[in-house]
Amino acid sequence: QAKLVESGGGSVQAGDSLKLSCTVSGLTFWNYAMGWFRQAPGKEREFIAHVTWTGRDTHVADSVKGRFTISRDNAKSMVHLQMNSLKPEDSAVYYCAADYCRNSDCLELKAEEYDYWGQGTQVTVSS
Repeated sequence: QAKLVESGGGSVQAGDSLKLSCTVSGLTFWNYAMGWFRQAPGKEREFIAHVTWTGRDTHVADSVKGRFTISRDNAKSMVHLQMNSLKPEDSAVYYCAADYCRNSDCLELKAEEYDYWGQGTQVTVSS
C-alpha cells in the first residue's frame, strides 16, 4: 500500500526559508514522477512543482519560480521542496503526490492525474 508522508512544514516569517520533505513507501519510487501542490483555505489545489523519475527534469509554477526548487533522492525514496524568500501568500497546506510515469519528458500539472497523495503539511508565513 502506497504511503506518502510530508514533513518540514511550520510557521515562519516573510523572507525565511523552509524545506519540505516527502517520504514514500509501498511503491517502486523510481517508476513515479513526483509533484508538489498546495491548497489555501477557500482556494483550489494549486500545482507548485514537478520532477521526473530520473530527477533530471523539473518544472515549477510561475508563482514560485526563482524561489522554490524541487529535488528527489531515489535511493531514499524522498522528494524535497526547498522554499526560499517565503511570502504570506505562500501560506497553505502543501501536498506531495506521485504520478506513475517512466517517460523522461512527462510533466503533469493536473492534480486529478496523480495516483497517490500525502496527508499534507501546513506552511504559515507571517508578514
